[in-house]
Formats: sequence, structure tokens, C-alpha cells
Amino acid sequence: MNAESPLEREVKAASEPEAGAMLEKRAGARAASGSSLQGFGRPSVHHAAIVIFLEFFAWGLLTTPMLTGLLSFLSAPLIGALSDVWGRKPFLLGTVFFTCFPIPLMRISPWWYFAMISMSGVFSVTFSVIFAYVADVTQEHERSTAYGWVSATFAASLVSSPAIGAYLSASYGDSLVVLVATVVALLDICFILLAVPESLPEKMRPLSWGAQISWKQADPFASLKKVGKDSTVLLICITVFLSYLPEAGQYSSFFLYLRQVIGFGSVKIAAFIAMVGILSIVAQTVFLTILMRSLGNKNTVLLGLGFQMFQLAWYGFGSQAWMMWAAGTVAAMSSITFPAVSALVSRNAESDQQGVAQGIITGIRGLCNGLGPALYGFIFYMFHVELTELELELNSNNAALQGAVIPGPPFLFGACIVLMSFLVALFIPEYSKGSGIKKHSNNISGSLTNTIERGSDEDIEPLLQDSSIWELSSFEEPGNQCTEL
Repeated sequence: MNAESPLEREVKAASEPEAGAMLEKRAGARAASGSSLQGFGRPSVHHAAIVIFLEFFAWGLLTTPMLTGLLSFLSAPLIGALSDVWGRKPFLLGTVFFTCFPIPLMRISPWWYFAMISMSGVFSVTFSVIFAYVADVTQEHERSTAYGWVSATFAASLVSSPAIGAYLSASYGDSLVVLVATVVALLDICFILLAVPESLPEKMRPLSWGAQISWKQADPFASLKKVGKDSTVLLICITVFLSYLPEAGQYSSFFLYLRQVIGFGSVKIAAFIAMVGILSIVAQTVFLTILMRSLGNKNTVLLGLGFQMFQLAWYGFGSQAWMMWAAGTVAAMSSITFPAVSALVSRNAESDQQGVAQGIITGIRGLCNGLGPALYGFIFYMFHVELTELELELNSNNAALQGAVIPGPPFLFGACIVLMSFLVALFIPEYSKGSGIKKHSNNISGSLTNTIERGSDEDIEPLLQDSSIWELSSFEEPGNQCTEL
């Protein structure tokens, strides 16, 4: 038996004339509030992929990373939770607009550029909303493939845009690069505004933007409290933190390391980025789908972590150029970890918690973006390795590292951290459809009217239900709507 929505219960409780008027009023309110959210066609993965590609292509042209960190760690769960209530499209528009807003300021006012890019870190959480959008429009068995395509689109934007930006800068100057990046960002905003349809079903949204939302629904710390109360989500969060911390540190220093320790030139570095990016696209589109079907979600995450360990260890011990190229191919295979983890989170989260669940993961990655570079910088400093953007040639100290047993200590240390992540991931429960375990599905449509009246017991409701709870609910509440996992 399907669970009744609050609207159905309210209509049944009213008299017939009142019920008719109520339905007519609600239909009119939804038509008025939803008219601005219409797009082209039905919501699909293609809409999400185009949004991600254009946003990161604009930044890639500038070869300037977006500033994330502690700000996105705090804002991602909040934005994700609000998108579970008000819909994905408004927050896609907001995150892309504020993330790309600093781009034209690079030529207008450097001071305002640095001020705005610091503030835009709050909104650098597009991935959490995008992955929630994808979860809305895909079936459970399709989700990992869809996440792989979105992640591959992100990789494609970063492969193509820096080379284009460098060519335009060398040929026509930096002003044209900033102009092109601004136009691409505006195109992305217009695409979201005009072409992207809302993915969150109307029954899961309030009547309008005037509907009251309690602090419990918008509190970013409430979702963090649930992390410690649910073993599944806690293990996933620890896995993400330990795996992405060394990855974030690697991104901040690896290309300087290639140049100043291994001896790569600009052309080789560009070719290396292109190779890893293209192989990552193949890994996230072709191999990810095959692995998810043959190994399952959890084992795919473990395999991705294994590739990441091997890659970082090879970077740490490698002293020759060919070793870096070989390790780069392994790094491409390790890119399957993030979409596989996102699919695992999405599969275990309720339909009304996709935004906050993905927001927690995105927020943890944002925290790693702030801590990872500092960690790697400290380890390089401890081993007397100096990496500076102005130092283009090998100095005597860095050149001596090529003959050392461990030329890249931070990368080896990162491999040890990923090993801990791998051990934690071993304890993440994986539930297959054939296991007979079912998950109780809570309908979000009743949450807006009932949240304020909830008791203290519901304040500690797990974000991702535990297996024991799933089994208990499937036996004790056979009349409720259940969804096979």
C-alpha cells in the first residue's frame, strides 16, 4: 500500500466543497510558483552534464582554481538540504552565478576579484546539487553510470579548457581569455535559467517560496549531528575524508613537483594532464559501468581506493619520467572512486535527503581542499623540498631528490592515508537487491507541515538508515511503502 501524502490526508479530512476548493487553490499555487522553473524537455542527466561542463570550462580557461575549503564545508549541507525542500534549479542557478561572478572582476578590479572569490567559496558546491539532480531523474541501477558521465564531463572541461586558455592568452592577451570565460559563464547561467527543468517532483516541494521553513530543516549542523549517529554515513564520510585529503594535496603541488623535481617542461605537463584527463573520461564512462555491474558498488569503491594507493605510492617512489607517466594511467583509474562513493550515498539516502546527503560529501571534500595543500606543503617543508611557481629550473637540493629512495615523501604519506580509508571502507555495508533487505521510504511531502511538531526523538533520526533498522521496518511495518535497495 502506498503511503498517503499530506495533501491527500488533508483533502480526506475536509468536506467535499472544501476539498475541491483546496485542490484548486493548491493547483493554482503550484502553477504560479512553478511557471518560472520550466525548461526544455524533461529533466535528464544531459542537463546536469552541460551545467557542470560550462561552469568548469569557464574557470579552466583562466587556469585558476576555484577557492573552496571551510566555507563550502559549512555551506554544502545547508544548500543541499534547502534544495531538498525548494527544488534543485534555484540552487543550481545560485551556485553557478556566485561561483562564476568573480571571473569578470579579474580585469575590472583585482581587489574586488579577491574579495568576491573568497566569498564565492560558500557557493562552490554545485556538485552536491548536480548529483541530487541526477538522483531525481535516474533509477537506482542507472545512478552510478550517470554520476560517472557527469564526473567525466567535469574531466573533459578541465582537459580542454586550459590549453584553449593558454593559446588565447599567448596569441591575443589575457583580456580576451577573461572575456571568453565570462561569456561561457553567462551561457551557463542562461542555460540553467531557460533550458534546465526542475527535477524535484512537485509533491516534494512547498507551495511557493513563501512557505515557512523551520530552522531544523535549514540547520547545516543538524545533518552533521546525524553523521555521528548513523554508522553507515559515518563510515562513508571518514572514507571520503581520508581518500580526498591526499588527493587535494596532490592537486596543489603535483605539477610543480613534476617541473622542479622530475624535470618536466610545460609541454610535457600539458600532455600529462591531457593523457590523465582522457583516460579518466574512459574510466568513468566505460569501466565504471562494467565494474559496478560485475563487482558491485562497495567493491568498486574499494578498487578505486586501491588504484589511488598504488598511484600515490608510485609517485612517492618514482624518480624517472616514465614512472610518472605510468602512475598517471593508474591515477586515471582511481577517478572512479568519487562517482562510486556518490552512488553509494545516493542509493542509501531517502529520496527527500539526496541534497543533504550529497552536500555532506561535497562539504567534506571542500574541507579537504583547505587542509590537503597545507598538509603536503608541511611535509615538503619537513623534507627540505622547495616548490615555488617562480622557480622554473631544478635547484641542487631538488635535483638530489631524484636519486633519493623516496623522492616524493608527501605522496607516500598520502598512500598511507588512503590505506586507512580503504580499511574503513571495508566496514561499509553493501546491500544488494538480491539480499532481501528492504528500506523504509519516508515521504518528504509531509515533512514541511510536520517538522515543527516533531519530538526530540526524531531529531536523532539517522540520515542513512542502518541495516538493522531497514530489516526491522520491513517486518514491523508491512503496510508502509517500501523500496528495494
